[in-house]
Amino acid sequence: MDAIKKWIAAHPNLWEFILFNLLSNCATVTNFIMMWLCTGVIFTAWKTTPFRFLVFDYTSPESLMLCGFLSFLLATALAQTVNFFVQKNLVFKSDAAFEKAIPKYVIFAVFLVLVSAALPGYSQSLFIKMGISAALAPTLANIVNIVVQVLLSYPTMKFWIMPKGK
Repeated sequence: MDAIKKWIAAHPNLWEFILFNLLSNCATVTNFIMMWLCTGVIFTAWKTTPFRFLVFDYTSPESLMLCGFLSFLLATALAQTVNFFVQKNLVFKSDAAFEKAIPKYVIFAVFLVLVSAALPGYSQSLFIKMGISAALAPTLANIVNIVVQVLLSYPTMKFWIMPKGK
């Protein structure tokens, strides 16, 4: 245990990134559970209703149409809510004022939700064209979404939304 503590003390930034990714799994679990519930139970009535608006293209059957859009939208929004509290309190241990951090996070989360709601309409179709089953495509699209969210979230939260000493 002492060796781990020494390593963490010697590599605080790397440990923070590792912790960020480990604890992001709280949001990841929330995201997958909600996506599966929404695509399998909650929004199934809209699996045949095409949806297209601005960059959102859920018009192919592989995209799950309006069901897919609403599912990814809700799953991402709920996961980002969980993620805010986990990252602020447990990873960054930020003393940033809640009333200053939350508006920034909301702006960022809306951006992430828009990206995450737009991307699966394209990635699911790509996965299907690659020969991946329609049953597996939403899960793989969700994995792509999560990777994109991590790559955008860590630096944004660390330096803009939840900096230490602010």
